[in-house]
Amino acid sequence: MNANAKPAKPRSPARGAVTMTTVGRMAGVSQVTVSRALSDPDKVSPDTLRRIREAIEATGYVPNAVAGALASRRSRLITALVPSITNIVYSSLLHGFAEIMRQHGYQIMTSEIGFDPAREQETIIAHLSRRPDGILLTGIHHTPEARRMLIGSGIPVVEIWDISETPIDCCVGFSHAEVGRQVAEFAVGAGYAQAATVTAGDIRAQRRRDSFIDRYQALTGSKVTRIDYPAGTATLGQGRDALAALIDRQGFAAGVVFCSSDQFAHGILTEATTRGLDVPGRIAVIGFGDQVFAARTHPAMTTIRVDRDALGKEAANALLQRFRDDAVGPASIDVGFSLIRRESA
Repeated sequence: MNANAKPAKPRSPARGAVTMTTVGRMAGVSQVTVSRALSDPDKVSPDTLRRIREAIEATGYVPNAVAGALASRRSRLITALVPSITNIVYSSLLHGFAEIMRQHGYQIMTSEIGFDPAREQETIIAHLSRRPDGILLTGIHHTPEARRMLIGSGIPVVEIWDISETPIDCCVGFSHAEVGRQVAEFAVGAGYAQAATVTAGDIRAQRRRDSFIDRYQALTGSKVTRIDYPAGTATLGQGRDALAALIDRQGFAAGVVFCSSDQFAHGILTEATTRGLDVPGRIAVIGFGDQVFAARTHPAMTTIRVDRDALGKEAANALLQRFRDDAVGPASIDVGFSLIRRESA
């Protein structure tokens, strides 16, 4: 698929100066207590910490500096927030991103946030206090408070692994709904009369699942069977358990299984082999991610490929362009994806 860039929207102006003193007055504490709560939350009481955080959320306060100061002081530091630093999906994105940023003299500070928006918000507060020149976020869904703080900070922000008509600043990714739709059309075209999904509790994975189900059911009239896991790292073992549950408890005798990750798909392939099931004759499997092992499974895995290294580099270039006062690039960059058909479907 070809990259598709959308015109930039005007950046919101930085909010007026909100000081630590203002936050303290709203919370009913001193400026020193606010500073202590931001630097070492364990040293203040839970009730005081709650009031300070509520005051920060209400004002959009950016710790340690007002928005104008943050924008004018160059730290040569870029902060990156990702769900997992051990997941190859995110580490390969960061590799491409960091390679370009370091070539331009920037250093990267990375935090692992999981899939909890509240945890992301707390980490954003901590990162803003470091006065970074730019911020990389994973995904486009954030708490209203986090979004308000980021817009008010005036710091360039790039959101990756998703696209939106209304990014905080700019986003680089692809349509997860379109992935689900195209996989469903592929499955129907390949003749699979029944379908199931195995999905982790990640909002992006859930959008792929929902789009797949909607399109598949619209084309076939057949109900799609679901196995859903909570947010967290997908594993081969969970994939094996999912196929066992589909067959033994949900009566899924044959059809295609669309997985939210290659790890799940690998587990389903393993369980199918253990049970002596024909793949793809009885159970067909489609993964997501095209990880390094996908072409080496038995049978080789059909999956969705996103060029993660190229996406990371595109995100770096988008951020660098925002550092140039005379150039503002597109607000949304769609890098696309590819369905890689192998032997499993």
